[in-house]
Amino acid sequence: MRPVLPLFLIARWLLLIVIVIGIYFIKGFLVPSLTALVIGISSWPIFNRIRILCCGHTILSAYVLLILVLLLLVIPITIVFSYAIQEAGNFIVWAIAVNKNGIEVPDWILSMPLFGDRFSEFWRLYLGEPHALGKLVQLVSGEHLGNIYRMILSATGNAFHLLLALLFMLITLFFVYKDGENMLKQLDILGESVIPTKWMRLSRVVPAMISATVTGMALIAMGEGVILGFAYWIADVPSPVLLGVLTCFMALVPGGAPIVFTLISLYLIGSDKAMSGVCLFLWGTIELFIVDKTIRPKLIGGPVKLPFLPTFFGLIGGIQTMGIIGLFIGPVFMALIVAIWREWVHSTSIHMHE
Repeated sequence: MRPVLPLFLIARWLLLIVIVIGIYFIKGFLVPSLTALVIGISSWPIFNRIRILCCGHTILSAYVLLILVLLLLVIPITIVFSYAIQEAGNFIVWAIAVNKNGIEVPDWILSMPLFGDRFSEFWRLYLGEPHALGKLVQLVSGEHLGNIYRMILSATGNAFHLLLALLFMLITLFFVYKDGENMLKQLDILGESVIPTKWMRLSRVVPAMISATVTGMALIAMGEGVILGFAYWIADVPSPVLLGVLTCFMALVPGGAPIVFTLISLYLIGSDKAMSGVCLFLWGTIELFIVDKTIRPKLIGGPVKLPFLPTFFGLIGGIQTMGIIGLFIGPVFMALIVAIWREWVHSTSIHMHE
């Protein structure tokens, strides 16, 4: 009796089912796996250089680069986030007290140039009256202040899950370095069977776009957060680590970092620290000018630059679906979509001119 479906079709469906089941089992570690893949693709040129220095020993090179990622990326980010979460917890405690009793407009807001009157009116409306701040926070975020505080405490207390996810990411990253070339060869075989005329071009454009997105957005944003956070500390701004992390996240969006350091500069000027405020504003302006005009174009390059709208959609969609790490993974997925779109348009235009 002949089967209803061809054997090769049955085999493909079984393979698809096995892949779906495998993804279901590792869905809790899908984000660390994607993070490891993004880091591996972005740092692959560095891995090749280390492998040359290690005389072609792939495993030794993977260990060396894994240690460098741990020392230069994972540990510093963990320390910074621990300080930022602690400062955020202190701020939430202050906000709960303010929400309970209200608070008068500070003198530094009243004396702030240009925006003092408008900020004072805003302060009286949302901070001067009891329970006004809680209503504003619930309107914006959909959560009560107490719920946000408990979320911060749970984020700091769930250390075991974070440590397990970090360990899974590092293990995955090691095998990305160790077996990356073999994975790419296997993907080329499958890709050539699916889209034989476009695969080789598309498969080489996507890693370049992912690398450009990570270096041009994530690394530069982290650098701006560190540099401006250090400037906040020198200017004696309260919670400099938290504000530095906020600057890093805002720097992912074009025009976000200038908003943060401009508001902080106005705060310093209104707090009788006019020199510190002016110096901070000048420092941030010069730093952003140097980054945007010299460093960012060299890192990103022209043909793989991700447009603003896909970047924005990637940021918002990423943080909605994956949390904080989605700020970096979301734009990478949008880079993948843009790369596929550009390849489609390129091949279509060639066919039209033939």
